[in-house]
Amino acid sequence: MAAPLTEAEAIANLQSADPGLRFYAAWWLGKYRSTHPEAVDLLIEALGDESDRTEDGGFPLRRNSARALGKLGDTRAVPALVDCLECPDYYVREAAVQSLEALGDGRCVPRLLDFLEGGVAAAERVPGKPHLVQPYDGILEALGTLQAREASAQIAEFLEHPLPRVAFAAARAMYQLTGEVDYGQRLVRGLEGDNLQLRRAALMDLSATDYTPAAGAIAETLAENSLKLIALKGILERHIAEHSGDRADDFTAAPQAEDILHLMDGLL
Repeated sequence: MAAPLTEAEAIANLQSADPGLRFYAAWWLGKYRSTHPEAVDLLIEALGDESDRTEDGGFPLRRNSARALGKLGDTRAVPALVDCLECPDYYVREAAVQSLEALGDGRCVPRLLDFLEGGVAAAERVPGKPHLVQPYDGILEALGTLQAREASAQIAEFLEHPLPRVAFAAARAMYQLTGEVDYGQRLVRGLEGDNLQLRRAALMDLSATDYTPAAGAIAETLAENSLKLIALKGILERHIAEHSGDRADDFTAAPQAEDILHLMDGLL
């Protein structure tokens, strides 16, 4: 068995001529949350890589680098990630959107809003591909997380998108922006569907909210307990932050917290 990669080796490999080593190094630096001073700069540089390219025009190294930058938490990456939104590789754009959401820097909001021009009618599937022309679910989720209230009207249009996962993303964002119960209930209804993948998607969208009325439905939905625990944990953490301020270690300071903890215990 090969020896585990070290941080110094990952940094060196990211600068090598071997595309396989570079691809793995970018993944490693994100996975293990590298604190090496060069990591962010080298990953930003890799976002412009032209050498690692698939037969269908994809950029694997760019994808891994974009994902890694979202995990390292350094907002110096924001301009480069925004530039990645022009990349012809859908999966690079998707990774960039997710990382911009994770970094939480509002400078990307105007560019994300551009993608909503044309509304639902423009959000079509790419012929012969399993995805839409843009990563709309990620874009909607990012706008909700970034509290882009100026986008509310455009986001609301996507509540009627024919793909449920996109409609779920819109409901999640609208709940984050408005706190209105109807949007949380749309996600709860998603837990009742026949499709496991869609139930999983609704769970993950609920995990990004503080919609505590969903807790019982989350615990009972037909999905893996591990995902239900993630969803309940996300709701609990946001609920505590909302109600207990600096007393985040005092679960009893927030209403419904103990009930959610009991539900979580029952899933263990």
